[in-house]
Amino acid sequence: MAKRTILAILVALCAIVGATAQERFSRNLNSQTFVPKGQWVTGVNVSYSQSDNDNYQFFIVEGISGDTYSFSVTPMACYMFQDDLGVGGKLGYERSRIKFDSADLIIDSDTDYSNENFYCISQEYSAMGIFRNYIGIGNSKRFGFFNEVRLKFGVGESKLTNGTGSDFTGTFEKTYSVGVGVMPGLVMFLNNYSAIELSVGVLGFDYTHTKQTNDQIHIANRSTKNANFRINLFSISFGVAFYL
Repeated sequence: MAKRTILAILVALCAIVGATAQERFSRNLNSQTFVPKGQWVTGVNVSYSQSDNDNYQFFIVEGISGDTYSFSVTPMACYMFQDDLGVGGKLGYERSRIKFDSADLIIDSDTDYSNENFYCISQEYSAMGIFRNYIGIGNSKRFGFFNEVRLKFGVGESKLTNGTGSDFTGTFEKTYSVGVGVMPGLVMFLNNYSAIELSVGVLGFDYTHTKQTNDQIHIANRSTKNANFRINLFSISFGVAFYL
């Protein structure tokens, strides 16, 4: 009789525990919409840098004379299919040029290398699919965070020449790349329709294949894989976005 009583108590306890486990648990966290469903987000990131050098010295490189520049533009369009969730795409174009009339590499008093008439120009076209998630800061409608996941495909080419006359050499490269990355950022609304964005690369995976032709004779291929799981301070970007 005692065994049956104990068994009945255990069964009753299991039933109570099971019923309790099935009850919905609420943390009483209130969520607030930052970017509503149905809104379009458009914008563009633009960057430009230029430098001119006249007999400039940088560590062991002396007598640097020449100029460089780099330029990039990335327009964006994103549709919010749910509150604070959006999908869209970006197109990108990057171009850079390095031109050195002269530069000397000085290792020690007896070892140095001279380089003259060095010229390199490169450009890349890219297309990206993006997914965005917005999170407001408290009850603020002006400041918030976003996290952007992107899938990128790129095609680029570059040309490098060095020397003059019989010492002239040239290299042409064709590059294909694909990558997946995550870029969190901060958004600050200036008014109801425009905002400033700051984003930084955190992690990602890239694969690049390069076909190289040297002096129109020698052909080589190179493939590289790169995984990044840290904050990349060199990928900080500023942009302007419009919420329509």
